[in-house]
Amino acid sequence: MSAGPLVGYSSSGSEDEDEAEAEIEAATQGRTWPGAGGCRRGQSPDPSQRFPVPDSVLNMFPNTEERPEDDSAKHGGRVRTFPHERGNWATHVYLPYEARDEFLELLDLLLPHAQTYVPRLVRMEAFHLSLSQSVVLRHHWILPFVQALKDRMASFQRFFFTANRVKIYTNQEKTRTFVGLEVTSGHAECLDLVSEVDRVMEEFDLTTFYPDPSFHISLAWCVGDARPQLEGQCLQELQEILDEFEDSEMLLRVLTEQVRCKSGNKFFSMPLK
Repeated sequence: MSAGPLVGYSSSGSEDEDEAEAEIEAATQGRTWPGAGGCRRGQSPDPSQRFPVPDSVLNMFPNTEERPEDDSAKHGGRVRTFPHERGNWATHVYLPYEARDEFLELLDLLLPHAQTYVPRLVRMEAFHLSLSQSVVLRHHWILPFVQALKDRMASFQRFFFTANRVKIYTNQEKTRTFVGLEVTSGHAECLDLVSEVDRVMEEFDLTTFYPDPSFHISLAWCVGDARPQLEGQCLQELQEILDEFEDSEMLLRVLTEQVRCKSGNKFFSMPLK
């Protein structure tokens, strides 16, 4: 059994993140961000204060542009889904899952067992259920994009979903493999949310979500396509561990109270009714 592709993740450099954070803050407070070529309210630039840049400086580095280093060895061997470009922000819409102690105890049983088949598996640092692919936004579109999401989410009621079926996933490029918990109830409500998120994506000419998605919470990941080792006997044994875990039925029944959007290093929350 193989599953559909998982959302791809990427990240922006810290320099870009600092610049966008300042620009977003300025927009929120009704100020002009200096880097955008504006000036303070009520003032105009004084030509007498401008000094020409000497040709010797302009010609010091011909035909070169500083770009952030993209070394996969620095982030676990992961390969970017799309290349980093200055001013572009990896953006992702999802349902957060706050892991309780009992959930981490369950994971402490599942992960070591899976590692007997694939030792390179590592635990996810945070847990969520994706409602979008990872897309690229220009930094000046972040606030309009989030506001459009908030408008779409405003009428949605809170709901429960259950994620209690162990399943193996890969990303589209099959460069990463994930062990996840598939949603077995609440699928229709998740689809309704994706439908609204997709409408926002279309408004901004961005990629919509996968057709016929398998909603899930990822538990662990590794580089490469490890499905041959994890599917079959390993998958069956992981499911048995989950089924025998005390209170797993209640533990994996999740109340959805908000939709969250991450863009660069910024997080935006959209509460459900």
